[in-house]
Amino acid sequence: MPHATTRLRAETRLSRPVQVAEAIKEWVVEHGMRPGDRLPGEAELIERFGMAKGTIREAMRILEAQGLVKTRTGPGGGTFVHEVSRQRAKALLGNYFYFKNLTIDDIYRLRRALEPELVASLAGKMSEDVLAQLEATIGEYSEPSKSIEEEREQHIASLRFHAILAEQSDNPLLSFIIDFMVNLLSDLTVYRRLYSPPNVELWAKGRDYQQRLVTALREGERGAARAIMKAHMETAWSLMLGQEAEMERRFITE
Repeated sequence: MPHATTRLRAETRLSRPVQVAEAIKEWVVEHGMRPGDRLPGEAELIERFGMAKGTIREAMRILEAQGLVKTRTGPGGGTFVHEVSRQRAKALLGNYFYFKNLTIDDIYRLRRALEPELVASLAGKMSEDVLAQLEATIGEYSEPSKSIEEEREQHIASLRFHAILAEQSDNPLLSFIIDFMVNLLSDLTVYRRLYSPPNVELWAKGRDYQQRLVTALREGERGAARAIMKAHMETAWSLMLGQEAEMERRFITE
């Protein structure tokens, strides 16, 4: 195995603190460290990576900003391996896409591919508590909205239905990707005011698909669950493209 400093020299395009931060992450993985495990002290890191104190400290600040380590002071203090929360991971990844000009089409292409398979894998395996949670969420938009503010809240609640489903997957990557897409779509809907003007067809069809989906999930009908979610995504895709086009038309005319 090459020495840590050999790997550091190979990363010539990165600043030294970033190189050290990456090397520390590799070292943590190589040693099978888990969240809560204490990292070596500063003096040991200086010796191990052959870098100055300032470089080591900056590397640790980078790792802490990434949420991968956490420092505690006082008795029993030190620097510890830290697990990045899903919320923080979504926020950090969201920053990457902030200037990518994502569209409804970009998001729904992935949703249509992934969410039907998600619900097929969940059919017949969900607890009654979770199914009741899904039904309670649908109940939050039991009637068409009466104001633009209520329309916005209904859009967010209907997307939360899909986030609840994502949480149930035993595939952590699939769960995260779908949850992240739902979060992106929620932000995009609010930021671009895609809930305006209110769309009764989108509300009615979306609610109907979700009610039928809960029934299929409860009864363990994998094929039906997959088909319902596929139709739900295709319909929402088409109607949300209409909302996006209307938003762009209003922007041009204003």
